[in-house]
Amino acid sequence: MLPPPLEPHFKEIREAYDRISKSADFIAELRHIRKHFQGRPTPVSYLKNLSEQCGGAQIYAKREDLNHTGAHKLNHCMGEGLLAKFMGKKKLMAETGAGQHGVALATAAAYFGLECEIHMGEIDIAKEAPNVTRMKLLGAEVVPVGFGGRSLKEAVDSCFGSYMEQADRALFAIGSVVGPHPFPMMVRDFQHVVGVEARDQFLEMTGGLPDIVAACVGGGSNAMGLFSGFIDDDDVELYGVEPMGTSSKLGEHAATITFGEDGDIHGFRTMVLKDENGEPAPVHTVASGLDYPGVGPEHAHLHRTGKANYTACDDKEALNAFFTVSRTEGIIPALESAHAVAFAMREAPKHPGKSILINMSGRGDKDIDYVTENFGFGEDL
Repeated sequence: MLPPPLEPHFKEIREAYDRISKSADFIAELRHIRKHFQGRPTPVSYLKNLSEQCGGAQIYAKREDLNHTGAHKLNHCMGEGLLAKFMGKKKLMAETGAGQHGVALATAAAYFGLECEIHMGEIDIAKEAPNVTRMKLLGAEVVPVGFGGRSLKEAVDSCFGSYMEQADRALFAIGSVVGPHPFPMMVRDFQHVVGVEARDQFLEMTGGLPDIVAACVGGGSNAMGLFSGFIDDDDVELYGVEPMGTSSKLGEHAATITFGEDGDIHGFRTMVLKDENGEPAPVHTVASGLDYPGVGPEHAHLHRTGKANYTACDDKEALNAFFTVSRTEGIIPALESAHAVAFAMREAPKHPGKSILINMSGRGDKDIDYVTENFGFGEDL
C-alpha cells in the first residue's frame, strides 16, 4: 500500500515509536511540555446559557480551544517533535487543512529547533489566511498545492511526494489518526490525554459520567482523543459528527462513514468516499479541517462494531452553531468544532435530564474573516 521507497522509513518510525513510547524519560518530558508549555490540563466548561436556550440535556465542553495554539493538534505535534529529535531528524513535514495542524507543527518545530515544511491546498490557504500567517511567523515554509481539488487530500498527496525526496532527514508528522501504521495508533495515544482529563474533570464536576460524548470527525483525531476516555463505559454513548456540507450528493459533503465504503487511501485501509472510478471522491465542507474523503481506521472499526455512532451536520447547522455559541457563551468555536456544537443543540431537546459532553476541539480565530466575509454575522441563516 505504501510506495516501496517509503516502506523502510515508516518501519524506522514504527520501531522508534515502540522504543520511545515505553521510555520514562520521554513520558516525563512530554508531561513537562504539556503542563509548562501547552497549558494543560484544559478545563471542562458547563455551557449553561446554551443548555437553557436548547432545553433538555445539559451541555458541557472539553475546552481544547484553550490548549496552546488554539486546538487539540499540539497534543500530538509535540509528541511527534520529540520523536523526531529522538530519531535524529532535522525537519518536520506535514499536510494541513484548516491550518491548525500546520500551526501546531510549526510551533513544535520552533520549540525543538527543527525545520518545518507544511503543504496546504490553495482553497484552504484562502479560507484560513490567519493560520497561514501564523505558520510563516513561526518559521515554517508553506507550500501551496494547486492541483486537483486544491484542499486537504491534495495537500497529503503533495507532502508525501516531497517527503519521498528527503525522508532520510525529515519526519512526516501526519496530522490525524490516519495514514500508514503507526500514525493512527500514535496520534490516538498522544490525544488520549484529552479523554483522560475530560473523564476525571466531568466526574469531579457532576459526580457521574456524561450520557453522551460527541466530537466532530474528519480524519478523527480529536474524537479519538475524547472517546478514549469513555470507550470502556457501556453507559456512555459515543457520537462522531461528520460534515454533511451542502447536500448528500457526492462532492458536496465529506461524510465518509455515512456514505463511504471500504477502500485504500494514503497508505492505509479504511472507509473512503469514492467516485464512479473507485477513486477518492471530491469533498466539500465549510470546515477545512474536515475536508477529507477518508477517516481514521479506528473510527471505521468503532462504526462497524457499533461501539460508536456516526451522524452528520450540514454547513448551515454548523454556521448557526458557530454564531449561537459565540453569542450565548462567549466562545468563538472553530468551524470544525461547530459541527459538534450543532449536534448538541440538535440532540439536547430530545434528552431531558441527561448530559452531553462535546469536544470544543479548536477556537475560531482562524475562521472569522472567512465567515464574516461570506456569511455576514448570521442574519440570513
